Amino acid sequence: MIHHEQSGRAAPGEDRWLLVAVAGLLSFVAMLDMNIVNVALADIAEGLHVSAATAQWAVLAYQLPVVALLLPAGRWLDGVGTRSAVLVATAGFGLCSALAAVAPWAAWLIAARLAQGVFGAALFVLMPVLAMRSVRPEARGRAMSVPATLGPLGAVTGPAVGGLLLDRFGWHAVFLVKIPFCLLALVVAWRAMPGDGRLRRPDRRSSADALLVATGVAALLLAFTLASDDPWWLLLVCAAVPPLWRWLRGPGGRPVTGVLRVSGLWRAHGAVLALAAGFAAMHYVVALHLQRDDGVSATTTGLVVLAFPLGMGLAGPLGGRLADGYGARPVAVTGAALTAAGLLLLVPLGDGWPPWQVAWRLALAGVGMGLNGGPTQALVMSSAPPDRIATVGSTVQLARSLGFTLGPALATAAWGTGGAPTAGLALAATAACLAVPLLALPGRRPAPLPEQTVTAHH
Repeated sequence: MIHHEQSGRAAPGEDRWLLVAVAGLLSFVAMLDMNIVNVALADIAEGLHVSAATAQWAVLAYQLPVVALLLPAGRWLDGVGTRSAVLVATAGFGLCSALAAVAPWAAWLIAARLAQGVFGAALFVLMPVLAMRSVRPEARGRAMSVPATLGPLGAVTGPAVGGLLLDRFGWHAVFLVKIPFCLLALVVAWRAMPGDGRLRRPDRRSSADALLVATGVAALLLAFTLASDDPWWLLLVCAAVPPLWRWLRGPGGRPVTGVLRVSGLWRAHGAVLALAAGFAAMHYVVALHLQRDDGVSATTTGLVVLAFPLGMGLAGPLGGRLADGYGARPVAVTGAALTAAGLLLLVPLGDGWPPWQVAWRLALAGVGMGLNGGPTQALVMSSAPPDRIATVGSTVQLARSLGFTLGPALATAAWGTGGAPTAGLALAATAACLAVPLLALPGRRPAPLPEQTVTAHH
């Protein structure tokens, strides 16, 4: 057993809610960064005198390492001190934001964003781990609801915040805005987190495993990104298979898949991916339909779409309390069912719907996502073996990230085939409906893996 895990947990009767707040704050900032830069791409291209395609790498250079390094980061973070990892990841993330803000040319900006994505991958894995270890088991539902709610809220509010900053201060501000949050998190973590071990460099085998999984996942992410407008995306899917297969069959992948089998977590991960894909597909289709087909102004569209995060933000704390009182699984299932109901009610969306008709359906789906997020995260993390918490945290984040990327790509394909937004919304609703039985029916627990598989380090 790793000693730092025991020392990093809340003592009996002691809950460190300040650290839970840090987890939520950093989740918000990390997810905010996934979308806030999108609105500044035209200004970045003009300011740095590059093409729009080159400016697009200010976004992709961050997203690729974030998603591609989640699994290697989880495996590595299981063997290092949580406090040291949080401090280094937060400081590195903030420093890279500053470097991106002062970039004099595109290569500098892309390099800074690549490095920021590496630190972002560590933050995504660390946040649920930090929230879980900061409270007693009976308070985990409430604790996990904080980063599970604030993270998606950062994603959906990113374009609005970025637009305001861009209009007033220019494109540099979309990178600078995250630095005060990082400094605040650093100060609190430095003072409040107990010492629990040091960082260590990944060994050669771990680095090779990281290269394999990063190559495969990056190819998948690019394939999903290009699926809507480039026929070559199928080749990228094919290119992703060999490195991922080699990793899954090797010493790096077997412990990850073994932990998921022992803990019966495959279905929960499938539900996370399905709900993320449904949400992302819905968000893409509704915003595009309102502006392109109904001629609704950008301001009105933004207000309508904000009904979803509003419902989610209001229901998130309630979901955590209900999970602590009645169990995580029934609350997670109820939330998934409400999300599915909201998306099903959106399927007949057609021309001429008044904005309030769209908004209340989005609010219902948002309430469901708020009820679902924290309990599902608590359900998954509580089932993880004690020395594989970061690994399981990384697999959940990977499922969610792939869902966010896959949803718009599938919605675009469905819309193009069906010729109407109904096709894309039907796909989103189907994905959300699939999550309900996946969460309601717990997987069977097979015999435990051999001790060396569960507890051995890289």
